[in-house]
Amino acid sequence: MSLSFDPSSVALPRGHFIGGEWIDARDGIDLHRPSDAAAFAACPIADAALVDRAVAAAKQALATSGWSRVAPRERARALHRWADLIEAEAEALARLEAVASTRPITELMTGDVPVTAEQIRFFAEFADKEGGNLVPTGSDSFGMIATEPYGVVGAITPWNFPINMAGWKLGPALAAGNAIVLKPSEMTPFATLYLAELSVRAGLPAGLINIVLGDGRTTGTAITGHPGIAKVSFTGSTVAGAAIMENIARTGIKPMTLELGGKSPQLVFADADLPLAAGAIARSILGNAGQACVAGSRLIVAESVAEELVALIVERMRTVRPGPTWDAASAYSPIISERQICRMEGIVDAAVARGASCRLGGERLGHAGYFYAPTVLEGVDAASPAVTEEIFGPVLTVQRFREEEEGLALADHPTYGLCAGLYTRVLSRALRAVNRLQAGTVWVNRYGRSRDHILPTGGYKQSGLGKDLGREAYLANRKSKSVLIAL
Repeated sequence: MSLSFDPSSVALPRGHFIGGEWIDARDGIDLHRPSDAAAFAACPIADAALVDRAVAAAKQALATSGWSRVAPRERARALHRWADLIEAEAEALARLEAVASTRPITELMTGDVPVTAEQIRFFAEFADKEGGNLVPTGSDSFGMIATEPYGVVGAITPWNFPINMAGWKLGPALAAGNAIVLKPSEMTPFATLYLAELSVRAGLPAGLINIVLGDGRTTGTAITGHPGIAKVSFTGSTVAGAAIMENIARTGIKPMTLELGGKSPQLVFADADLPLAAGAIARSILGNAGQACVAGSRLIVAESVAEELVALIVERMRTVRPGPTWDAASAYSPIISERQICRMEGIVDAAVARGASCRLGGERLGHAGYFYAPTVLEGVDAASPAVTEEIFGPVLTVQRFREEEEGLALADHPTYGLCAGLYTRVLSRALRAVNRLQAGTVWVNRYGRSRDHILPTGGYKQSGLGKDLGREAYLANRKSKSVLIAL
């Protein structure tokens, strides 16, 4: 059975989801499908009063359900039931996501949706396996470090992988005993809304998950500055992350996790397996049309193998199959919006004006919607906007080096430090480079996480604070308390 579908046949959720109920709201931001640029829906904007209502519902759910106090294994069982239902409703979730987002239906069915269910299960297992610690003290006392949930967590997720990013926030917060108020991107809210409805159907207490729709300026500001929200978790741009930090500092100090932008290097030494490197690099920049904070968008390659490697990458990047996200044959994503594709064009044009050349692409594709050709920019310098700015599109820059030290220096971006790719057959060189690369994640002879939820993700420099995924994400949703008892 084909996964292809007619986007007009998909019934979209309307309004917000608060306290286990739908709050109807139809007017707001006009939405356009990335695949064909057609207007198809509107996203309402929750004001401060509605965010108050969501926070109150979250607090009420915690109080009446005892979610934070029940036996931890009961929380785990409830989350496993939810994960089962996510898998059972995979096609419905995938269709909701495909209509509004840049994610092709086939990738959603084989990747995003089952991975989200896996994330929920992964964090569920921390509920009864992570606790406090006994600590060594004098013989006249007993010391321990206890942990407990924050209460209500506020979360904001981006548009590029909507359901996965919701899983990143919801899984650890709920497993740790919290309730949550989450704002998905105003451009891609629909699958996240249905995810929340499924949680209630799976038996999670109504009000434990509350989804409020809106933009960053109004709704996001209300969430991050709300006195009833004890902790904030955000994934998005560095600019937005800075605004959130400012708002939190102005309205009341609280802990935050910020997973922000990236401009990740792909460092290829002369001894590397070039076909392997070419495949990994091409996939990293073609995946979701480069619309990922971890996209490996800066190729830094030894001069002696640069021409051979770039030719291999270009050969792979020419083979994309663009098409609407609701067509099962499509294997290359559109850009999220006209605004974003115009910004990308501006950066590429500015790089060319500074002397760069397009080895491949550098233009829109002739399709309905917002499609941009896979692009390889050669002859860029360190000050080029294509090197300094996060493009968030399928644009790969090429810089060459002669000596190892020069390559490592080029890899060190002045602003970002989210991820890095490294390709070499020499173990000692790999270890030296891993120690030098200023990035929160380094992949060696590969690029990108698989389904390894145990490895945390988070950046250095302006790429963020704290970690998502892994044990660290669970612990980030619990606060610690030192206890010393006299004997």
